[in-house]
Amino acid sequence: MESSGIIGSSVPRIDAVEKVTGRAVYGPDVKLPGMLYARVLRSPLPHARVLNVDTGRAERLPGVKAVATGKDCPSRYGLVIQDQSPYAFDKVRYIGDPVAGVAAIDRDTAEEALSLIRVDYEELPPVFDPIQAMEPGSPMVHEDLGSYWCVPIFFPKAGTNICNHFQIRKGDVEEGFRRSDFITENTFTTPMIQHCHLEPHACIAQFEPSGRVTIWSSTQHPYSVRREMARFLNLPINRVRVIVTCVGGGFGAKVLVKVEPLGLVLASKVKNFQPVKVLLTREEEFFASVVRHPTLTTIKAGVRRDGTLMALQTRMIFDTGAYADAGPVVSRSSGMAITGPYRIPNIQSDSMSVYTNKPIAGAFRGFGVPQLSWAMDSTMDILAEGIGMDPVEFRLKNALEEGDISATGQVLHSVGIKECIRKAADAIDWGLKPKKYQGKGMGTLYKMTQTPSSSSAFVKMSEDGSVEVLCSTVDIGQGSNTVLAQIAAEELGVEVKNVRVVSPDTDVTPFDHGTASSRSTFHMGNAVKLAAADAKKQLFEVAADFFEVRPEDLESKGGKIFVKGSKGPGTPISGIPMGITYGKGKPIIGRGTFSVPDATPLDQETGQGAYPSIFWLYGAQCAEVEVDPETGKVEILRITAAHDLGRVINPLNCEQQVEGAVVTGAGTALLEELILQNGTPVNRNFRDYRIPTAMDAPVVTPIFVEAAHMDGPFGAKGVGEPALAPTAPAIGNAVYNAVGVRIKDLPITPEKILKALKEKGDRKK
Repeated sequence: MESSGIIGSSVPRIDAVEKVTGRAVYGPDVKLPGMLYARVLRSPLPHARVLNVDTGRAERLPGVKAVATGKDCPSRYGLVIQDQSPYAFDKVRYIGDPVAGVAAIDRDTAEEALSLIRVDYEELPPVFDPIQAMEPGSPMVHEDLGSYWCVPIFFPKAGTNICNHFQIRKGDVEEGFRRSDFITENTFTTPMIQHCHLEPHACIAQFEPSGRVTIWSSTQHPYSVRREMARFLNLPINRVRVIVTCVGGGFGAKVLVKVEPLGLVLASKVKNFQPVKVLLTREEEFFASVVRHPTLTTIKAGVRRDGTLMALQTRMIFDTGAYADAGPVVSRSSGMAITGPYRIPNIQSDSMSVYTNKPIAGAFRGFGVPQLSWAMDSTMDILAEGIGMDPVEFRLKNALEEGDISATGQVLHSVGIKECIRKAADAIDWGLKPKKYQGKGMGTLYKMTQTPSSSSAFVKMSEDGSVEVLCSTVDIGQGSNTVLAQIAAEELGVEVKNVRVVSPDTDVTPFDHGTASSRSTFHMGNAVKLAAADAKKQLFEVAADFFEVRPEDLESKGGKIFVKGSKGPGTPISGIPMGITYGKGKPIIGRGTFSVPDATPLDQETGQGAYPSIFWLYGAQCAEVEVDPETGKVEILRITAAHDLGRVINPLNCEQQVEGAVVTGAGTALLEELILQNGTPVNRNFRDYRIPTAMDAPVVTPIFVEAAHMDGPFGAKGVGEPALAPTAPAIGNAVYNAVGVRIKDLPITPEKILKALKEKGDRKK
């Protein structure tokens, strides 16, 4: 029987009505009987020893039910490096580091209690510059780094502030430069930025009389939270339950463990097992949750006169702030993609994650690749100009193809970058010369997905033929519930409207590595597809007895079962005996697990490995801008965004993903920067921290390329992160094309453009 057409259709989001009518329950909405409210006392100093915390007056305040300090939990947590404690017990490492917590009957009482706590500090010299932090004799953020537990694929350097150093060595970089006809070396920077998800971090923690712990959290990683909190509390994992509320955006900020330890420690001290709620304020979100890594990238690249890339030497420094969080993952991810989607035979690359006494930097949509793309694709334009070649032609000459070898030694499959480059350029009329003060520029995307990782799912069929998908992928607005419902419906042969995706709950929904790294459609999609196939196999076994045929003689479509080759309307699945019945009927529950058993680690010295990522993402964007030479203001006229998704499951959903990511990318290109003075963020609100509004959104043309992946569900890969990375370099290259000045430090502000134009004019004189 032919395909039902569910895959590739713009099925409306299955949770749309719940969300637009306000019925969705987000973390801040959750209220439980007897619930207490937590507030956190945070350090006013960037670096200091904690000598004493006096909580006596706070504890005696009426309405206060618990007070916690570092003495209550002198141990550390961390899924990558165990370097963080819920409340500081030795020293504070950034302005905002938690020192004490209060649980009270209401937020006002908790806030008043904070004012009664007295803390004695011994100030220590801070380090704010990651370059300085790497120098011998610099203040140490973590003196005990060498004793911390760490995931073995990361390499912190004891006795330094470097919490991960990832390197690639391939070919002979010096020989590559000797054979180059044009060489350029530049330094590019990106600032600290905030995720600005509308829903602040929220969790509720409750200890139960049985000894179990329940956590309600707006997290992207329920099983990671469960595992790490069980270890932290010294409990069996099955004694910890994580229930995910609706999540009002994350963009990576809700990856790994965040506010859960703050609530758990307080809840452990509360009598009568009352639940404790932690809800960050908007101001806390800006300086006490996580930010995107500021970076400093030095790139030296060489090219032959015919346009052939010969050599690349890079040094990327990621300022990870006071604690590692996902910083080592970010530096590794960008390091693996260091060449961009280009063939370069000779590579020497170092990507370092460095501690400073600044806010914690964590995952942000793209895991370091947007910062890399800014530097790499600006360099591609500089190289093209240096040899007199068109930037698009230059990229096409060097772009990766099917079967090419990556910088890490992997044979690449499902490579649609050349088609992306062509389609993005064609859609913006690349060959047409723009008007005065207008320009066009291109940026590209090349990103791995976290490997190895695993996902599992159950598909449960009810007696009436309706279906439930049980999985722990978190829909943070990307539409994963709808896509997974489509995959299940297609495989089972039922209608999408009859499929429900159950919200993640570690007591109910099976294991998933986490909702990040653009992995959900591929990994969980495969798990759901396998579970649906298992359920269909069981269904056909029951139906075969009902029809008196063999199971292989049956097929399903539109919620009905047909005998192959027969004519007629088919039999509704609800007519097949399931559940409690006479005969051979039985409940139908399918199970599916997808992992990458043949994934390989990378060599510590060379960064080489045969299979470090099960798939790579590719994309290209073109921006057309107009620059006012009198004010320096940049207006984005339009952006074309072509991305290789492997297979498009839901076109409308993918368009929304791309449009949203491009708007975010435009914000990082032109507006966003979290400004610190002596370690203190000064623009920590939506009035002073500028993000694009609907009025600023450019005209975006999403274009999809389908280089099907042999292991993807129906050939699909992912789309969550890719469309953010190429936007800033496309805009930066377009600005250069318009007025002849290259800004190397994001954001591209009018002040920077005017200064560069003035310097350009002075040089001409």
